Amino acid sequence: MPGENLSRDEARRRAELLSVDGYEVALDLRSAVGEAQERSGPRTFRSVTTIRFRSAEPGASTFADLLAPAVTSVTLNGEKLDPAAVFDGARIALNSLAEQNVLVVDAQCAYSRTGEGLHRFVDPEDGEVYLYTQYEPADARRVFANFEQPDLKAPFSFQVTAPEGWTAWSNGEGALGEDGVWRFEPTKPISTYITAVVAGPYHYVTDRYTRTLDDGTELEIPLGAMCRKGLARHFDADDIFLVTKQGLDFFHDNFDYPYPFGKYDQAFVPEYNIGAMENPGCVTFREEFVFRGKVTQASYERRANVILHEMAHMWFGDLVTMQWWDDLWLKESFADFMGAFSLAEATRFTNSWVTFANNRKAWAYRADQLPSTHPVTADIRDLEDAKLNFDGITYAKGASVLKQLVAYAGRDAFLEGARRYFKRHAYGNTRLGDLLSVLEETSGRDMKAWSRSWLETSGVNSLTPVVVYDAGDRITELAVVQDGDVLRPHRVAVGLYRHEGTELVRYARAEVDVTGVRTVVAELAGAERPELVLVNDDDLTYCKIRFDEGSLETLRARLGDIEDPLARALCWSALWNLTRDALMPARDFVDLVLRFAGRESDIGVLQMLHAWTRAALVHYAAPAWREEGARLLAEGALRELRLAEPGSQHQLTWARFFAATADSESDLQLLHGLLEGTAKIDGLDVDQELRWAFVEPLASHGAADEEFVAAELRRDDTASGKRHQIRCLAARPSAAVKDQAWAQVVESDTLSNALVEATISGFAQPGQRELLAPYAAKYFEAIERVWEERSIQIAMDVVRGLYPSLQDDDATLRATDAWLTTHEGAPPALRRLVLEARSDLSRALRAQDCDGSA
Repeated sequence: MPGENLSRDEARRRAELLSVDGYEVALDLRSAVGEAQERSGPRTFRSVTTIRFRSAEPGASTFADLLAPAVTSVTLNGEKLDPAAVFDGARIALNSLAEQNVLVVDAQCAYSRTGEGLHRFVDPEDGEVYLYTQYEPADARRVFANFEQPDLKAPFSFQVTAPEGWTAWSNGEGALGEDGVWRFEPTKPISTYITAVVAGPYHYVTDRYTRTLDDGTELEIPLGAMCRKGLARHFDADDIFLVTKQGLDFFHDNFDYPYPFGKYDQAFVPEYNIGAMENPGCVTFREEFVFRGKVTQASYERRANVILHEMAHMWFGDLVTMQWWDDLWLKESFADFMGAFSLAEATRFTNSWVTFANNRKAWAYRADQLPSTHPVTADIRDLEDAKLNFDGITYAKGASVLKQLVAYAGRDAFLEGARRYFKRHAYGNTRLGDLLSVLEETSGRDMKAWSRSWLETSGVNSLTPVVVYDAGDRITELAVVQDGDVLRPHRVAVGLYRHEGTELVRYARAEVDVTGVRTVVAELAGAERPELVLVNDDDLTYCKIRFDEGSLETLRARLGDIEDPLARALCWSALWNLTRDALMPARDFVDLVLRFAGRESDIGVLQMLHAWTRAALVHYAAPAWREEGARLLAEGALRELRLAEPGSQHQLTWARFFAATADSESDLQLLHGLLEGTAKIDGLDVDQELRWAFVEPLASHGAADEEFVAAELRRDDTASGKRHQIRCLAARPSAAVKDQAWAQVVESDTLSNALVEATISGFAQPGQRELLAPYAAKYFEAIERVWEERSIQIAMDVVRGLYPSLQDDDATLRATDAWLTTHEGAPPALRRLVLEARSDLSRALRAQDCDGSA
């Protein structure tokens, strides 16, 4: 893999040695447009960096980080150094340091096509070029020379020379000088990975946020939002600004620390690898949050959640930053929790905790049962470890643990702890102990013991109710039994449910601190026999919910009767965990969805149920039942599509699910008719995004050839349309097509990150297991080379996306084990990805055995 790793020990030593006073970075981006340079190699831009820093040990040696094709000059304290002697492609050796130092590096840096560093995108619709940066955890060194670690914070002054007619943005306010150079105000002390530059002919909308602070001063924050010109007609900036202002109100109300970074721009950029990035004053988002067609409220909720997640980072992560990536959770867990918290309390999305319980925690539960699971506070040895730890543990489990902490310590104590944390450590770096100390002050609780249980151990507990009744059908004892490798203290609510009329409602509830193996809930003794006992009602803790037999029978018969949407979502989540754990046959889960999903009111839960059901059929159902299961799903999806209210978001969701499950000739004929206008479902608007959702199953079943897909691209000759086209072409059931897709992703690096993602998505079709079988052996032959030659982002996409999970048999497990045995010296991050894929496959085979014995 290009570029040298940075270890925690190296970073610690450099932080002990250096203090950075400031950066001045000048980027000449005029080379972004026009023909590429005639010489071979990547398209490059000039980057000139001046770093002013101090050394605690005059005479010592250290290094600066830079990933660049060429370095023109290096000057240290006025002495010109030979670039060939001091630059090895990743580091610049710095020897004989003075107490006060000035380093100037003039380099030719490469534009990125992988979404890492300074990404360059050419819009196929109009030929316009757009640039943006993405650095986390350590790709600022692809754009300018620096000390690439989070605890060497400093002020940054950027200037950008851009092509004529362009606008440039960075973290600070900027202005275009008479000399054609954009100059930006110096930042506060921040880490390298959250600096940012965005440049191009973006469509830009402005607004302002104003507020009177408690001391009577007026706070005014300039707001901006931007996207490509080709998306301007779809850009609903008013809603983005509405959520932004609601978030700023919420965080100012609760944090007692004014937003510290001046302006607040939000850039929606193309070919973005992640959801968003919290660059202070210049937040970047994937442009898929600009909706080209009709979407459900779940999509708007997801976007609002991401906006608020990134905003929370302005305090958790940007103002106060973790010392090293071990404590990544200090920013990500808090932002994930605060996103849902502020969404529920400050916006129209008041049911955000339902989405959190059903969606985000599912991510955490999966990650916490992989062989790579780790404590929330992880052991991050180097940058490759850091890259892989942006996972369900760091985000969703950490956020779940914080939700448990609020229940344990109290909301007021938690928020007061946050306020003290910001004021005590503003513009500095922290570790776990710094947060625990303020929370101990405000809550009076022993946070060290809580941390040992929740932050410093891995794994998820299961909580099961055990109920004893007397002859009169009243509870004599209700106990909660906990299992797991580590038993933890859980603050939980236990709810009792029964039918009142046609609805299953809660009639009794008790909160209890579950400790050890068995905890009696004394408060519920004497209650009438419930039809459903729900442990972790209201979702206070992080655990897998189990049921007693009576409750499980109630859910099998009457799940749709549960009146409360959060309780219903918790039951669905628990049933999915039973399926994944091979404790419920996959066909039973499919049956529950077919009988009750049509009654689900929460659109986000419904969409999650559709995703789970597809996974149940593809991975967890016995192979002999798959054909029948596919037929039942397609029939059920079409039935619910026809029953849904015309024009509703439920109708749209069932239409997409029907397309994903369509399998028979009549299903494909209906999709074709909906595309051609010869078939109609009352109220269903088949817009361009839905058209592509219909084209893909036609392509994967051989009912849409290359010309058919090309015709669709002519209707939608845009960047989004191109990604859809690439995916649909790779989905076709042809050996030649699969060979070509494999070669484009594995043997070549000509595709951009977005097109690599689209090709992989189309390549692996569940209905093409036999066609894909030859690529299992090829996968194991290729992955170590891919890891060595490609950027870490692309390598991760290839290793994860092309693992032969559809060859779900013992032979694939043995092949995986053979690779792991013969590649013990492979990079740990690569081995981790293969181990995770093996774990998923092993789980699938256990679930298939369970389903086959049903």
